[in-house]
Amino acid sequence: MKVEYQVPGGDFDRAGEASANIKKLLQRIGIPADVIRRIAIGTYEGEMNCLIHAGGGRVVAEIEPEGTVIIISDQGPGIPDIQKAMQEGWSTAPDYVRAMGFGAGMGLPNMMKCSDDFNIQSKVGEGSTITMKFLYK
Repeated sequence: MKVEYQVPGGDFDRAGEASANIKKLLQRIGIPADVIRRIAIGTYEGEMNCLIHAGGGRVVAEIEPEGTVIIISDQGPGIPDIQKAMQEGWSTAPDYVRAMGFGAGMGLPNMMKCSDDFNIQSKVGEGSTITMKFLYK
C-alpha cells in the first residue's frame, strides 16, 4: 500500500497532518505500537523540516508486510553540509521559528535514531530526499 501527502510550506496550522494520518492508518492495519511511534516521530520531524526550511514538500509512505518506508522529499535550498546538519543542536531555523519552540536542531538526528535504515540525499539549489525504513521485527 502506498499513500502520499503534500506538506505545505510555512503552514504551522497543518504541521503534522501527514504523520498523524500515517499513524492512524498503521494502527488500523495492526502494526505494532512501538514501530508506529518511531514512524510517527521520524515522519513528523521530516514534515517540520519541509515546512520550515524547504517551502513545503512531499511525504510518501510505502507500507509492506515486513516494514514501512517513508520518503520525504522537497525542492528546497538543499543542505550544504549534511555532516554538520546531522549534529544534534545544529540548526538553520530562523528566529521566528525558534520563538515558536521549533528549530532545536534535533530533526535529522531524531529521524536517524528512530529508523532502522536512514539515507539522506541533498543537492544545494535542488532539494533533499530522506528515506527511512522501519522494520516490524
